[in-house]
Amino acid sequence: MSDGDALEIVVPSDPLAGHAATAYFWGHVAGSGDVSDDGIEVVTNDEESAQVLAAIAGGNVAHETTTREYAHDTSITRTEDEYTLSIGEEDVGGLLGRTSALSLPVDGRGNYRFGAFTSHERELLRGLLEGCGTICFKSSSGTVGISFVHDDRELLEVTQELIADCPIDAPTGDLSATSSGGYWFGVDDDAVPEFGTWLYENCEETGLFAPSRRRKLERSLEQASAYDGDET
Repeated sequence: MSDGDALEIVVPSDPLAGHAATAYFWGHVAGSGDVSDDGIEVVTNDEESAQVLAAIAGGNVAHETTTREYAHDTSITRTEDEYTLSIGEEDVGGLLGRTSALSLPVDGRGNYRFGAFTSHERELLRGLLEGCGTICFKSSSGTVGISFVHDDRELLEVTQELIADCPIDAPTGDLSATSSGGYWFGVDDDAVPEFGTWLYENCEETGLFAPSRRRKLERSLEQASAYDGDET
């Protein structure tokens, strides 16, 4: 998908209406966004996904390279591209027509009102995964791991509930503390192939996905399929 394709994303006139595009957008906002009365900022590592989010809700995308610590192990750092979508009041008029961040489906205070998106839980979960999730191949076991990491415990509890309600049987582990002061949980490794495949199934039909994240999942699943127990 090119930048031009991102502008063709089908979106409803109301960015708070129940719709696949809005579910994906608010999943990203909850997972890696900051909401205030002055605007919304959403951070992603995928340029095409950032352009899709901008096509859904407006705003401007800025690019920078950052170095940060891993949530699970702060002794390890990584350098990566970051794309920040900024949506100010001047872009959307009173924050999407609301006078306060408290009236939005996610406000950064543990208030997550995702009821409008109950028919689009796959896109909501995909946005959450791309916002605060990780995908990795575990060479020690030949399995693929999917986990969600966030400073807000309540958001992760809501995410666990969404996964429990999805049509795939994907048990999750208990919430645990990270070394950086946040929380995380993982999807059971045995359930990851089916859950990950379901999460990105038919996503090209809507364009509501981060291509780099889908490629990471596909590569990891391929590694797991080819695992013979000799890797270290």
